[in-house]
Amino acid sequence: MSDEENNAEEKKAGWFSRLKHGLSKSTNAISTGITDIFTKAKLDDSTLEDLEDLLITSDLGVAISATVSERLAKSRFDKEISPNEVKEALAEEIAKVLIPVAKPLIISPEHKPHVILMTGVNGSGKTTSIGKLASQFKAEGKRVMLGAADTFRAAAIEQLEVWGERAGVPVVTSSVGSDPASVAFKSMDRAIAEGIDVLLIDTAGRLQNKTELMEELAKVIRVIGSKMEGAPHDTILVLDATTGQNAIQQAQVFGSAANISGLIMTKLDGSARGGILVALAEKFALPIHAIGVGEGIHDMQLFDPNDFARSLVGLDA
Repeated sequence: MSDEENNAEEKKAGWFSRLKHGLSKSTNAISTGITDIFTKAKLDDSTLEDLEDLLITSDLGVAISATVSERLAKSRFDKEISPNEVKEALAEEIAKVLIPVAKPLIISPEHKPHVILMTGVNGSGKTTSIGKLASQFKAEGKRVMLGAADTFRAAAIEQLEVWGERAGVPVVTSSVGSDPASVAFKSMDRAIAEGIDVLLIDTAGRLQNKTELMEELAKVIRVIGSKMEGAPHDTILVLDATTGQNAIQQAQVFGSAANISGLIMTKLDGSARGGILVALAEKFALPIHAIGVGEGIHDMQLFDPNDFARSLVGLDA
């Protein structure tokens, strides 16, 4: 094996370790529950019902809970089954749901700039995700710019400026309370003039007034499109894993307000509700670009469905 392959393997092993550690709260709930149900137990109607209840309360969703139960019932009903066999079956079914939606965020060189509109409720980790993406794109040799169109909160503008400084990329800002669409317009102008490869635009995420949110997002999208046909090229929704089932509602609201093209899920390390990612994949079938399991710059990585499925149920890679 070459040095380059060795480095790639070490990097993957390091990320899997971080992922497993980050998902430990979710894993403990699922793994302990399965062990409690299936230690020295035959697979019968009672154990299957307990398993379904466990998976539903772990936010995995009704459909996958039923699928796993049906699969086990067909092959192992009235037979002893080990917790590990249940986990293997569960990991396989989770992976089947996630594999079709695991898609990297591709930057097209045909777009100058490739415009990414970032959406999500306040506190979801949206601004931090923008900073991490900016750092990753910059490390790949791309010219990156950020647009601070969440003008509702001074903290959002300041946080984006900090990330811009950290990543070494320019940030287009305006005063607090100014029109977000005007910041988007200014950002597009500058990015086009300066030959920027990737423009990431932050937006406000106030769900208190859905109508206002939708109108504001629609206006930002219209302005971006008026400066470049086909832009924004990606509209990404950032979801916080700790919100559990609320993430479903957020995906519905933002899906109505904007043509969401993909998801990033953050804060999987702070939640026992990591299963919500599976329920989201099943319900919306939106591409999952990346997941975050910490605050560090390397704690957000491309989404690997098999790694996630095995980590979530407490199995090794």
